[in-house]
Amino acid sequence: MKKYILSLAVLSLFYTKSDACAWSDPDYEYFNLFTQSIIKDKSYLPFLLTYSNRFYGDYKGNPIPDDNIETWKKFFNNQLNYSETENLVYKISMNDLNALKNGTPTNPLLQKLGTGFYQKYKEGIDYLIEAKYLEPYMSINYVESPDSFYSNGPSKEQNATSIDYAKTVNALTSLYNATRNPEIKQRYGYQLVRFNHYTRNYDAALEAFKTYIEPIKQKGTVYFMALDQLAGAQRGKEMNADANWNFFQVFMNSKDRKESAFISMKLSDTASFSNIMKRAGTSDEKNMAYFLLGYEGFTDPIPLMEKMYEINPDSEILKVMAVRSINELERSYLPIYYYTSDTSDNVYIQKGNTDDHNETSTNTKAKPAEVKKEEKLSFWQKIVRFFKNLFGGSKSGSANGDKNDQSDDELLNNPDRIPFYTKSGYGYDEKTKDYLNELEKFTEKTKKVSKDEYWQIADAYLKFLKKDYKGSSEILEDIKTANPEYLEEIKRMKVLNDIVSHPKIDSEFEDHLMKDYAEYFVKKEVKKDSTAVADYDYYGETPSTADFLKDVLANRYFLQGEDGKSFLMNNKLSDLQYNPNSSLVKSVEDFYKKPNKTQFEQQIIAKNMDNVGNIDAFFSMIYGDRAMKQADFEKAKSYYEKAQGFAGIPRMNYDWTDKGEKITPKQYAAGEYNGFRDISNLVFGHNVWESFGSPETESMEAEDYSAFPFIKASMNKLELADALIQLKKIGNGTDEKAAKANQLIGNLLYNTSSLGYYRQLFVMDIDNTNGGKYDFWNTDRKNPYKYYYKNFLYTTYVEPDNFDLAINYYQKTLKLSKDKEQRARALFQMASAEQGKYYQYEAKNAVNISYSDPQYSEKEQAHQTELDNIRNQKYRTYFALLKSQYADSETMKGLAGSCSYFGYFLKR
Repeated sequence: MKKYILSLAVLSLFYTKSDACAWSDPDYEYFNLFTQSIIKDKSYLPFLLTYSNRFYGDYKGNPIPDDNIETWKKFFNNQLNYSETENLVYKISMNDLNALKNGTPTNPLLQKLGTGFYQKYKEGIDYLIEAKYLEPYMSINYVESPDSFYSNGPSKEQNATSIDYAKTVNALTSLYNATRNPEIKQRYGYQLVRFNHYTRNYDAALEAFKTYIEPIKQKGTVYFMALDQLAGAQRGKEMNADANWNFFQVFMNSKDRKESAFISMKLSDTASFSNIMKRAGTSDEKNMAYFLLGYEGFTDPIPLMEKMYEINPDSEILKVMAVRSINELERSYLPIYYYTSDTSDNVYIQKGNTDDHNETSTNTKAKPAEVKKEEKLSFWQKIVRFFKNLFGGSKSGSANGDKNDQSDDELLNNPDRIPFYTKSGYGYDEKTKDYLNELEKFTEKTKKVSKDEYWQIADAYLKFLKKDYKGSSEILEDIKTANPEYLEEIKRMKVLNDIVSHPKIDSEFEDHLMKDYAEYFVKKEVKKDSTAVADYDYYGETPSTADFLKDVLANRYFLQGEDGKSFLMNNKLSDLQYNPNSSLVKSVEDFYKKPNKTQFEQQIIAKNMDNVGNIDAFFSMIYGDRAMKQADFEKAKSYYEKAQGFAGIPRMNYDWTDKGEKITPKQYAAGEYNGFRDISNLVFGHNVWESFGSPETESMEAEDYSAFPFIKASMNKLELADALIQLKKIGNGTDEKAAKANQLIGNLLYNTSSLGYYRQLFVMDIDNTNGGKYDFWNTDRKNPYKYYYKNFLYTTYVEPDNFDLAINYYQKTLKLSKDKEQRARALFQMASAEQGKYYQYEAKNAVNISYSDPQYSEKEQAHQTELDNIRNQKYRTYFALLKSQYADSETMKGLAGSCSYFGYFLKR
């Protein structure tokens, strides 16, 4: 049976620096402020730093020159440009060339060249005709070993063994002997070496190189093309040391074959680069060997860079090593996200994750609703988050205080320092700082002796990373260069130094930003072809300088207490729906209403006050909802009166069509809850069973509303608030109707809490499944965000419920009601609300026990036992009353059979 699996050993050659997880792309995790590709010799672009692929592939309009095309272009005396030469050599058919030879060209390019072109370059054209005949067959035939377990699959239908061996060798030998031009003669020799290699006649390939290549004393492109084939044949004969050395020569002396030669060296000899170093004789060979050693073992390349410096400080490959080192540092210092908010670091408890709830409870992981693209997390961030989510997390960092207590030394955008993460975590790393210092010393030394301005630019950038903005700027001002790529990098770095070094963003500085740096903030409109198919980009655009500067300003505004502006630097107004905490909403509204906004505020920040319909109604809705959660029904009504123009919670529909992704605003159907209208009177009811995924008519049961005709079957929030105000007034009485009114208010408060079926009602959500409305964060901060709001859509935070509000209304029912069943039902609801208080306690009292602790299980069990004792002693008050005083009630019997966690308690 064929086994079409590529060997893992071979795969590792191509992906050794890639993350193990397919969903991680490290090349999207930093800001690309220092452009690696500014190196002058573009043939080394594949060897710039990347962790996503085996080779760097983002050449940004700088394709690697093809040695073969450049050689042919020169052969034709530059009569054709590069593109025309490429067309002639690779694309024009053999029939077209025969037509040219016969004096009847039909191809437009050949007609343009004229019939005299063939006469002038007869031997070259004849060679191209022969080469185009051979090319379809020029692949090695696949031969599977009887003992092989892996294979690359079946070979092509046509390969070198598909044509007559003797006839082909004779023809090529005859053409070789008849040709006078040494370069074309050598090309026929190359074909002989290649043909013998691909037919696995390895000895004949070695002989052909010796007979037909070496006698022609030319070591240009064709020589190294043939040497590449010779090395392949030597590898076939297991002459690995010789093959490796010849691949090394190809690597050194070609532009477009460096990738393949490097892979061939790896395949030929597991100790390839060390052995090459032993064999290197000339300074250039030693220099290249040092480069390959440093490239392959990229832990601390500076010692090897010192050796390369001693050989040639102007070496282009030394610059490649330096730019890789700079990129490595940039990745450490400039991540695209800082996960340092209390909510992202600390434990939360979710409903559905304890034995105190029905098996029908939902326990879906908290996640932001309608985040269009997965957030870009680093590999290590995802691993840490995975285990935190899996095991419940661990508490780290402070859970109190606010942003005004921060040190000025906390974020990149504070003038004092730029923070960074390392592969082992966040924060300072002495080894990384030492690496930066050593690399800076090296660039300072090299820029004094090298004639290339690159080293000055590199030195300026390293000083930027070290927060020496003044020193960086001074170096940049002194650089004299005409290189357009260098000039662009210098311009960018001047902007970075200016903005990052500024201690406060005031209106004067905002005017400066718009006057001098508008191009970094004003996004150019790109007209899209409406008929084009939209390509789906899983990761989005690569982080850019503009993104970095936006984060700088977002952090500055945050530290200055301008949360609304900070939020809008990274988010749209509609995003507030996902985490509508009061202080942030108020700050955003203050900015919205701010008169005399600067040009920067108008064009850059306010543009994110996107279409939520009526903006004033949007804010009023959030405030009204918060007032309802606080049981301030009068205040809620006043806000809902202003929110009647609310257009619905702003959501988008994402559909795929034959033209790509179609994005349209969600249109709410008649009778569908849209954040304001169409609320069932079941919100005043109680659970039949606890199942958040079932229809409301299955999970909830209505109370008797006959005494309260103002409770309609379907209400909007204004009507709901008015109904609650009337219930509150009735509840001030002393009769059974007052008892019932208080019970209905308690029901609504519980049902709209994080434990209730209608938990979405007052947190700007459209159903009970999304977002963080069922989380119990262990934070006392009014604002859990610590640096900026960039990760706002990922860090869910809903202001904590006050379960005592519902309990207080139920207490009134207990006091006033003479109906035993009603009192039992109220006690059960009180007990359920008390469970919410316990979950909040548990979240705030989590312990951080290391998984590596040999006594982890014992400590975890001890902590759980302590929590169980506290729960039974302090948070089972109303369950205990039910058990002791209402055991014979019908309500009690029904609950024992339908509520699993109540039944569990009764058995204890």
